[in-house]
Amino acid sequence: MTIPLKQITGMPAFSPYFPSPPARYRNVRCQYVKFRSDVAAVDRVLPSCFEPSDDGVCVAIGLTAPWTANYGAFDETVLVVKCAYEGRAGYHVPIAFLNSRSSIPAGREIYGTAKVCADIETGMDERVMFTHTRIAGASVLSIRSTYHRHAEPEELPALSPSWRLKVIPRADGSGVDVMQLIDGAGVVSDVTTHVCRAGDGVVQFDPSPVYDLSDFTPREYLGAWYCEMDFTEGYGEVAKDFLK
Repeated sequence: MTIPLKQITGMPAFSPYFPSPPARYRNVRCQYVKFRSDVAAVDRVLPSCFEPSDDGVCVAIGLTAPWTANYGAFDETVLVVKCAYEGRAGYHVPIAFLNSRSSIPAGREIYGTAKVCADIETGMDERVMFTHTRIAGASVLSIRSTYHRHAEPEELPALSPSWRLKVIPRADGSGVDVMQLIDGAGVVSDVTTHVCRAGDGVVQFDPSPVYDLSDFTPREYLGAWYCEMDFTEGYGEVAKDFLK
């Protein structure tokens, strides 16, 4: 018997490459470094539906997920930039780097997150957490932060709305089949925070022939935070369908 089309949620149709949400995460360790960058750098990576914030605020995130129900273990680094959509302030994710085989296509196909494959090393060196991102053997993004002060979960950067631009091209090359504004702010639920700390952080962007973010070199640092948590990842919200 063939597979009814209404039952197909991914490919291959008989055994999708990744499970559908929700996905449970355990013991995820995250570091956040908030900084100001050149507004021109933010403007360069923003789709035209957004307006860059005039303060150049950005957040670099490094995380390691040792256990996830849907994707296994992986590491990730994310660049988040402050912007506005139709006059509403929020944040856009222009790129995320991962060392995962299954969470990359899941993130792109479900949420529209601009995930790309990279070699990522995450660890602790005494009181410093580090996340190094490399492509073709060369560094593109490094995040380092301390966590020597107590903090409350409410002090973590509130990156909401959390916009992605989901784009899927047409197979015949005549434009795109999907162009949607996705808000991922409500994706996470059932959060249990085990540790929340604060400290100081630095971010280093290096030139690269692909995904070059070297013009984001920080002009000012605005704090760093560290947390360890469990959570459930669900579906996002389609805030705007540009093709309808």
